[in-house]
Amino acid sequence: MNWVACAAMGTEHGAVRRALGRVGVWTFGFDERAASAIARDVRAIEEAGYPALWIPEGGGSNDVLTNLSWLLGASDRLTVASGIANISAREPEVLARGAAFLRETSGNRLVLGVGVGHSYTTVRRGIEWDKPLTRMRAYLDVMDEAAEERPAAPRMLAALGDGMLRLAAERVLGAHSYFVPVAHTARAREVLGPEPVLAVEQGILLTEDPSVARASAREWAVHYLELPNYANNWRRLGYDEADVAGGGSDRLLDAAFAWGPDAIADRVLAHLAAGADHVCIQIIGSGDPDEDVAALRRLAPALLSG
Repeated sequence: MNWVACAAMGTEHGAVRRALGRVGVWTFGFDERAASAIARDVRAIEEAGYPALWIPEGGGSNDVLTNLSWLLGASDRLTVASGIANISAREPEVLARGAAFLRETSGNRLVLGVGVGHSYTTVRRGIEWDKPLTRMRAYLDVMDEAAEERPAAPRMLAALGDGMLRLAAERVLGAHSYFVPVAHTARAREVLGPEPVLAVEQGILLTEDPSVARASAREWAVHYLELPNYANNWRRLGYDEADVAGGGSDRLLDAAFAWGPDAIADRVLAHLAAGADHVCIQIIGSGDPDEDVAALRRLAPALLSG
């Protein structure tokens, strides 16, 4: 029996909502960080009161299960989430069993975000980039079979378009969106329906100068807007070629990012009002992990007070 088809599905949705909380942290900052410094940062984020911490499967030398294990071991209460584990990186039964073990040994503090990744990462691993929805369904089928042997970690899908959002609602506990405006959050909630969990990444900048913020955001966004899935997502939301070109127009960047404490808090609230269950903030462009952690501490009272 498909694990998401059991009678406890509604309970699982609620458990994931409680585990993630309303506001968490999303970071690439550990990719080049020493293990001892990562452990120190994790403890600081936990002590600041954030309930959840998301990490990617990106530029680091270790795979995401290894990194998740280290974060779980360095913390006591944090829910740790993958944003995302790439299905091209390992066989589905390996991911399912590894995540189930981490869930069990951490006291249910793991949320497994899974995604198809991008064409360049897939081709680099010798896998043909084609029919991402079909590939994801097949991958989840095998993960479900592995879950019959050991209780599964709660799963969410990286999803932007309606097809992947519908698959998230059908097969897992919800969706994780990335580099999206509030308008996308409203659309995602409409497609998902009321029950699935929606966790939204929100990029923020520490400066309060709009010109500095936009320049830094544009430098960060240019890579993402060269990827068809992100660029097409913005086009579907009404942004034209001039908006998407060159790292993004001011209009697009203003919708994608927030800067200044008040604007950051307002943007988080806007996503929640539009249907997000959880918003994970990512500090963009600082280049200083120590300053990022200090900024997260400063922001915590305003972001977590609700």
